[in-house]
Amino acid sequence: MAKGILGKKIGMTQIFSETGVLIPVTVIDVTPNVVLQKKTVETDGYEAVQLGYCEKPERLANKPEKGHATKANTAPKRFVREIAGKEMLAFEVGQEVKGNIFAVGELVDVTGISKGKGYQGVVKRYNHHIGPMSHGSGYHRQIGSMGDVGVARIKPGKKMAGRMGGETKTIQNLEFIKYDPENNVVLIKGSVPGARKSYVVITNAAKGNSTALNPESLA
Repeated sequence: MAKGILGKKIGMTQIFSETGVLIPVTVIDVTPNVVLQKKTVETDGYEAVQLGYCEKPERLANKPEKGHATKANTAPKRFVREIAGKEMLAFEVGQEVKGNIFAVGELVDVTGISKGKGYQGVVKRYNHHIGPMSHGSGYHRQIGSMGDVGVARIKPGKKMAGRMGGETKTIQNLEFIKYDPENNVVLIKGSVPGARKSYVVITNAAKGNSTALNPESLA
């Protein structure tokens, strides 16, 4: 990662390009982040910038959080993450980071906590194939064989029913469509992990080509 910003997922909508092509987008609030701390090789062993997003009421913050925020001349933050990369080192403690660090058409990666789906079976959780649905079959959405013949135990790694969702997920190579400085929001093409009002981290693409693209290129 070379650069990034923290935000909150607002929801999805759609916009039209100048030529009339419909583009589905996710709206993310990126109220200016504040640099809370700079990590250096000399003091921490690595280089990174700690960003804070969304102010937290003083009554909800403990003394360490208050003292940490005071050094940056800001209020305690609800969402704090580190962005590693030399490009972010240009920012100083207390300085704001806005959505204009990304260019229109640039590819970005978005990380968030996926929606929780509760206790689910293997068909939904792991995309297992269902059994016969006719001819008197009693097997439809069961888990299947539990082990090899003669093995009186379930081998580690067996895919079974269980809790699904609520995991850290990253969607890569999404196109950065627009930054609206008046409303402090950015538009990212496609969907991103998480429910509405959940926190996300937007960074430049780790694998994709981050050069500017035509907004209709991925339509």
